[in-house]
Amino acid sequence: MINFSIENDLLLLHYNSERSGIEWVFDKLESTGKISLRRTFYFTKNDLYEEVNSASDEFYFDEVSTFILGRKENQYYKIEGEKLGINISVFIHGEVKLYEKSFTAEKSISIFKKIEKIINEDIYIGGEGNTAIHEDDFTELLSKFPNVYELEKYVHARIGSILINYFDSAVDTEKKYNVYMNKKESRIDKNLSSMFRKFEIDKFRIITEKLQEMLINENSYSEKQWQNEIVQIILFLHPKYIAVFPEAPVRDTYQNKNRSVDFLLVDSGGSVDIVEIKKPFDTCIVTNRTYRDNYMPLRELSGTVMQIEKYIFYLNKWGRRGEDSLTEKYKDKLPNNLKINVTNPKGIIIMGREHNLSPNQKSDFEVIKRKYNNIIDIMTYDNLIKRLKFTIEQLEKST
Repeated sequence: MINFSIENDLLLLHYNSERSGIEWVFDKLESTGKISLRRTFYFTKNDLYEEVNSASDEFYFDEVSTFILGRKENQYYKIEGEKLGINISVFIHGEVKLYEKSFTAEKSISIFKKIEKIINEDIYIGGEGNTAIHEDDFTELLSKFPNVYELEKYVHARIGSILINYFDSAVDTEKKYNVYMNKKESRIDKNLSSMFRKFEIDKFRIITEKLQEMLINENSYSEKQWQNEIVQIILFLHPKYIAVFPEAPVRDTYQNKNRSVDFLLVDSGGSVDIVEIKKPFDTCIVTNRTYRDNYMPLRELSGTVMQIEKYIFYLNKWGRRGEDSLTEKYKDKLPNNLKINVTNPKGIIIMGREHNLSPNQKSDFEVIKRKYNNIIDIMTYDNLIKRLKFTIEQLEKST
């Protein structure tokens, strides 16, 4: 068994063996002056941490032999490459917990010997350095080394892929191996999500508080100020968009004049969508009275939908000439070589409140929202807050 400790700015390796004892360690050092442990660690007599009996010049040993593996340099413990049988040095941050499996995989496979076959520079693990491997990523790397069961399955798969062509009784071991590997849980996504989850929760909390404060003080905002604030929130909820352009021109080829949309959104592929943002008036969504037992959309809602439908119509009619015109206009604000594409654009509408609507009004509003083919979403400000809160709740459940 191998474990590690820190003492006097030294990284120490402790070795013991219940089966063979440790006498052989000192016998080997006496006879050859060097020793190898687990085909991973390589020490000489000078690396021993135990005191030497000055009278007899013989080693003291009990149940454990201790070697100096590394020495502290700033916040790291430097392990010389020769102690790991490699030509590069390894620097382990003082806060990184070390185990035998940090150095040796199953079947006495040296982790760092395998790494050295891929890179040819010193390795830093933990800490804040730009080139240092994050401790979670190092743990992930260690998990990629196959265990005995996986190695056995892999060998069977290689043999079976040949034998199955000759023997009817041969088991499809290659298929079994692939099924096993597909089921094996990947920890990469978990590590990434855990790294950013707290940041995401804080981000959405700040956005929610900001929106709630805006709704309380809406009269202090001009329409343009209000729109500029809300469109930033939309970008957080729809991260596929990489750019937003206010009052973007849309050519009305029928009346031969330019019109402008509130905001033109551009995604990472260059495709565009349209956002129309209205200030949060209470009575602009559905009627208070029913028509044949149905609540109808109010003029403000119907008019906004009609407006955005016409903008989409104009964009489509503008065609290739419009794509070239918009690309030229915004080329300095877009990634190099990204071309704007008008490919079945859709609309997003943010307007009104629904906190005073009855359950039946809200139900009919949901039906109304889904009847417009070219509208991705119609959101009230209460619905926007609800979505933000649901996002925070779901992130917290995953913590």
